[in-house]
Amino acid sequence: MFKNFYLLIVFSLVSISATAQQINFLGEQNMLTDTSQLTKPASVTHSIDIHFNALAFLDNREYKAFIPRSRTYSGTRTELDFGFNVDSMNMFIVGSNAIHEFGAQPYFLNAVPVAYYHFQNSKWMFNAGEFPREGLIDDYPRAMLNDTLMYYRPNVEGLYTAYHSEHFWQSGWIDWLSRQTDTQREEFLFGSEGKYTPNTDGSFYVRDYFLEEHDAGAAILLPNDHIFDNAALEVRLGLNLSHKTVLDSLSFEAGNLSSFLRERGVTGWQARNGFVFSAYAGYHRFGVFDEFYRGQGSIIYYGDSFYEKSFYNRLDLSWTPFLSGRVKGQFIASFHFSPGHFNDNQEVFRITYDLGRKILAKFKDDN
Repeated sequence: MFKNFYLLIVFSLVSISATAQQINFLGEQNMLTDTSQLTKPASVTHSIDIHFNALAFLDNREYKAFIPRSRTYSGTRTELDFGFNVDSMNMFIVGSNAIHEFGAQPYFLNAVPVAYYHFQNSKWMFNAGEFPREGLIDDYPRAMLNDTLMYYRPNVEGLYTAYHSEHFWQSGWIDWLSRQTDTQREEFLFGSEGKYTPNTDGSFYVRDYFLEEHDAGAAILLPNDHIFDNAALEVRLGLNLSHKTVLDSLSFEAGNLSSFLRERGVTGWQARNGFVFSAYAGYHRFGVFDEFYRGQGSIIYYGDSFYEKSFYNRLDLSWTPFLSGRVKGQFIASFHFSPGHFNDNQEVFRITYDLGRKILAKFKDDN
């Protein structure tokens, strides 16, 4: 079922891309009035560009509630790639994304390839290959996708598509985590995310998040080995009051988090629900974020473990001392409150740099 779903996505997206380019082609043909142009196509301008970004992080976690996660994450991550722009909508990008943890040997923990096709027009965007999750799948609730993924799994390996209109946008994606071999399990994530704003000048909006992890056995099955399906759905109602007060940013969101788990052939679907409320306020270079969860305790493998509790509150205090051009440095002090543990804390400093895409060369294809 899931493989058929994956193939359906591929077929649909390729069809959309092909249809869009066919429409553009037909439109250009209808505009031709000089027959000489039919035998001598106009030259097409291509370009080669470069993109670089970097992240340095020091993330210290003092967790009594989760001793295995009470550790310090520190290091740098650098991503460099080159893009070949076929035209204004199509491009191919290749490069590498590497991480070094401070004090580690060998120097690079790993360096993963960046290699993907990118399509974008006024409504649609489509990626296929190995591409950075930053800016695409990096704003999911921590309950669903934990915040260490930006350090240790910066790329998505699969497909991503998004549709944008004036009031609405929705994305869908699939991320292949493990390819099946005789000894290795088959595992992938797929999901969607969207936002609906009824009035572009209004404050009210609706957010939706969904993901599912499919975890199947190796090609050579082991005794008592079963397929696991783990899913989560969160719908939030929001108010964005930014620039309507003396604050630069002010927003509130409230909704329901549902999580689901089953072991095929052993159990049916287990479902858990909880209430989520969050608030954010920002003024100049200072910010305050608070999120409250109350419910049955989630069961989401890639989510933050704190949401497995029946009660959890997180308070973040942030300060951005470095904000110049493409450089951003930020301190965040986080305080975590869960049953029996009211003094868990976290101190984070991150500095990021993004060059953007810079054109290195242009050339014409005269056919």
